[in-house]
Amino acid sequence: MKGFKDFLLQTNALALAIGVIIGGAAGKVVSSMVNDLLMPPIGLLLGNVDFSNLFINLSSTQYATLAEAQAAGVPTIRYGLFLNTMVDFVIVAFCIFMIGKIAMKPAPAPAGPAMKECPQCGEQILAKAKKCRYCTSAV
Repeated sequence: MKGFKDFLLQTNALALAIGVIIGGAAGKVVSSMVNDLLMPPIGLLLGNVDFSNLFINLSSTQYATLAEAQAAGVPTIRYGLFLNTMVDFVIVAFCIFMIGKIAMKPAPAPAGPAMKECPQCGEQILAKAKKCRYCTSAV
């Protein structure tokens, strides 16, 4: 048990677990935002379309709603729910992209040693050099 505790506390396993839990909660918030706030106005603009009720009936019997078709056990392609899920995914992916972009800014390159120009050949040499390494003149 001590080895497992050390593993959790000394590695990134704890950070990963926290990230998964927070990600799951954020996913629920994004799903609610898409289903309850974003898709209804889009559906209204497209002529009172309820995306969660869009489906293709794969049987010969006609059903007015997805709920009726599911209650009858009819096979359906639920492309409206798929659209909602795709919008969820795009929003979550964009958020992860932005977090990654902010968190993973490249570190500035460390400053190199001080340099100067050789008065004889014009090459860049170390400022503390006493002879040019290219033309061997004293500087």
